[in-house]
Amino acid sequence: MNIIILTPMEIEQEKVNDALSRISDLKHNYKVVVSGIGRESAAKALMNLPNHDVCILMGFAAIVGKENDLPAYLGFGKPIEITNSSLYGYEGGLFENGAPIFSDPKTKHPSLASLTSDKFVRTTDLAEQTIINMEDYTFMYLKKPQDFIIRIISDFLPHESEIDFFEEVKAIDFFEAIQLVDLHL
Repeated sequence: MNIIILTPMEIEQEKVNDALSRISDLKHNYKVVVSGIGRESAAKALMNLPNHDVCILMGFAAIVGKENDLPAYLGFGKPIEITNSSLYGYEGGLFENGAPIFSDPKTKHPSLASLTSDKFVRTTDLAEQTIINMEDYTFMYLKKPQDFIIRIISDFLPHESEIDFFEEVKAIDFFEAIQLVDLHL
């Protein structure tokens, strides 16, 4: 099977490629494509992908809640499948109508809902265990039925102090996420 892994940032692409390189017996062929950050970048990338059987959006995402209060499977660096996406601070757009979008799970891994925003979310008035990102809604709107989203938990909202995002994510390894994908497809 030919699988495209779409990452919003180059650092995520590097982490996916590193994880792929450490699995000697991959079941599928992978191509990693950087879409760019945000809904518009995700839409343009999705419309210009080469032929493939499955596309997976994979990248960092914040989660609402304190790490110590969340279940272990929602810890720092853990992968989570997204099966429900909605918009926050919706300002209109080329493709979306703003209604929540649902998808059947494609892995046997736990799944959560995500909230897509065009701006960085700082509010504390969101349900605990909500994943926050800038691309999921557009991906869910444009994806094919077999495509899906895996997010890697990179930080916890609200931040108790200012963080340097790129320093925070240096320690995250995408190996568990890649294993999850390769084993379940």
